[in-house]
Amino acid sequence: MQHITAPELAQRMQDASQAPVLLLDVREEWEFDTCHIAGAQLIPMNAIPARYMELNKSMPIVCICHHGARSMQVAYFLERNGFSQIINLTGGVHAWAQQVDISMPTY
Repeated sequence: MQHITAPELAQRMQDASQAPVLLLDVREEWEFDTCHIAGAQLIPMNAIPARYMELNKSMPIVCICHHGARSMQVAYFLERNGFSQIINLTGGVHAWAQQVDISMPTY
């Protein structure tokens, strides 16, 4: 598993030479509704075991949660299930709100 900071992810998302990434938000729906990174796909952590096969194994996946702990657990799960391009967002959406998009609501 790789790790990426919020500023590094923002830069990667703006760099057309980089492969596109799937932003996988694993928080609860109310958290996602409060704030999320544009373009993120919501699959709550507790739904991952039933839905992970919906994800494209050939695409880099950035796992996102509030501070980075739940997303790391999901990242480990995905790796154990054959995903090889897994990236965890260090500090989660909270770090994104503090370091990239200061207009984003926090909770």
